[in-house]
Order: sequence, then structure tokens, then C-alpha cells
Amino acid sequence: MSNATAELTGAQKRWGFAAAAIFVLSIGFLGYALNARVLVTFAIGWVALQIFGYVGSIKRANGDFAHPLFKSQVMLHIIALGLLVALILRGPA
Repeated sequence: MSNATAELTGAQKRWGFAAAAIFVLSIGFLGYALNARVLVTFAIGWVALQIFGYVGSIKRANGDFAHPLFKSQVMLHIIALGLLVALILRGPA
């Protein structure tokens, strides 16, 4: 049995890190939302959407984090993060 592991390329590492960072931010926001009792449905849905989206796209991309399908999943969640930030900034004054 071989113990060889495939080394990730630089692009794969960057996209994997971006996905992990957004996921950790969403978990943090989920904690805040549950504590403050605001946007709870969005927070739960966002985490669930990331889990199913990342798992599904990485399966179809055969484990390639630099695959266009996985990249589009990451960009989708960057847009969701941007919309969340815009919502928070435009909140009641």
C-alpha cells in the first residue's frame, strides 16, 4: 500500500482557503444571529447552503479546488457575504 498524497497547487490552496474562511465567517455569524436573535433563518440557511454546495461541487469536480464549479460556489458565497454586509450597513440608523 502506498502512502502517497497528492500535493495541492497554489490555486487549489487559495480557493480552498477562501472557501474555509467564508465558512468560518458564516459559522461566526450564525453564533451572533442566535445570540442576538436577528436574521436567524438566513444564518442557518447560509451555513446549510455552504455545506451542500461545497460538498456537491467538490464531488463533481473530483476533489479539484481550482475547478470552475467550485470557484463559482465560492464566488456565490462571497456575493452572499457582500449582501449581508450591505444589509448590516443599511440597517436602521
